[in-house]
Amino acid sequence: MLALLLLAGSATAQYSATYIPADAPDQSQVGQIGTNQCGTTNSQGSLCQNAYLNGLDDFCLFAPPWTNGTNSTIGATEEDEVSWCMRTGYGTRTIPDGTITGAHWVQTPLYVQITGFGDLTKLNIPAGDGGGELDPHSWTGLGNPQGGLVFGTTFGGIQQYHEWTNFMSADEFCFRACVDGPEATTYCQHVYDEQGCEWNMPANYDIGTFTSCQADDGAPMGVYGSSTWDSNCQHTACAGGTPSAQAAPSSSMCSSVNSISNLAAVAPTATATGPFTFDSAALASSNSVASTAVTTSTTSSSSTSSGLATSKSSSTGGSGTATVSAQGSPTVSPGSTARGSAVGLELPFGSVLALGGMVLGMLML
Repeated sequence: MLALLLLAGSATAQYSATYIPADAPDQSQVGQIGTNQCGTTNSQGSLCQNAYLNGLDDFCLFAPPWTNGTNSTIGATEEDEVSWCMRTGYGTRTIPDGTITGAHWVQTPLYVQITGFGDLTKLNIPAGDGGGELDPHSWTGLGNPQGGLVFGTTFGGIQQYHEWTNFMSADEFCFRACVDGPEATTYCQHVYDEQGCEWNMPANYDIGTFTSCQADDGAPMGVYGSSTWDSNCQHTACAGGTPSAQAAPSSSMCSSVNSISNLAAVAPTATATGPFTFDSAALASSNSVASTAVTTSTTSSSSTSSGLATSKSSSTGGSGTATVSAQGSPTVSPGSTARGSAVGLELPFGSVLALGGMVLGMLML
C-alpha cells in the first residue's frame, strides 16, 4: 500500500512582499548573489535573477552563473542561479538560438508551464548533470536561487508568481508558475525534488516540436484523490514504492511552430491587481511566436517521454522572506559566491494591500 498522508485543505498564502520588475529592489532577499534591478540590456555576464514565463518563445530558465565542472552542477549552484531568457530586453542572459530542441507551453486556469529538451550545457550546466529542482522556498526558506523572482503577463498585466517550481538538468527542463490563490501551493509543490520533470509536470516533452496549448489543471503532483504521497518516501524505503506520475491533463487549441528564436521583449508596464481569470478566447493572441508554417489542432492529452531531471538533495520547504537590500553589486567567480546582506521592513501581504487601500481612499477625498 502506498505511503499516503491525508491532504489538508490549502489556504491562500500571505507574502511579505510583492513586486513588479519596475519597482523591485536591488536585492529582494538576504544572501542573493545577483540583482532584481536588471534594466533592459542583456549580457552573458548578467547577474539578473528575474525570470519571465509568458509564452512559447518568451520564457526564462534559472541556470548557473558560471561554468566550472562539478562546481557548476545544479546541486552545487542552486542558491546562486541566474536568469537565462529567450527574449532580450529583460537585462538577463540570453538563451542562445539552437539551445532549445523542443518546447511545449501550456496555460491552464491556475498556472502556466513550459517543458522540453535542449543542450543546456550552453547555460553552464555540465554535461551529464542529472540536475535538480529550483523553487522560491528551499530547505532554508530563502529560495533556490536566493532572490529569484518570477513574473508573467498571461493573466492580465504584469504580476509576480510567488509559487513556482523549475527542474533543470543538462538536457531537460520544466518550469511551472502558479497564479496567487488558495491552490497555488498545491499545484506548485516543491517537495518532490527527486522525482524530476515528468513525474512533477506530466506534459509534452517531445524533441523537435514546439507547441502552445490551453490545458486543464489536471491533478497536482503527488495528490491521489483525497490523499497525497509522503515526500519522505523519496529518501527512505516506504511500502509500495513511488506511485506513478499523474496523467498529463487534457489540452486543446494547440498551435505549433517550426522553431523558436531570440526576439526583443516588450517591456511590461501595467500592474496586475487581481483577481485573475482564465480568458480562453485570448490565449491564441497572447502567445506570439516567430515561425513559418503554423498549424492548429485539438488534442485530448499531452504526450510524455522518458527523460528525468533528478535532484542531488532534498527540499523540505519553508516560508520565504523578502527584504529591501543594501546597495551594491556583487561579483562572482567560479566556485565561490559573493554574499550580500539586506535589512528592511517586512509586512504581511494583507497589510500592504490594506495600506494601499487607505492611501487610495485619501486621494479620492
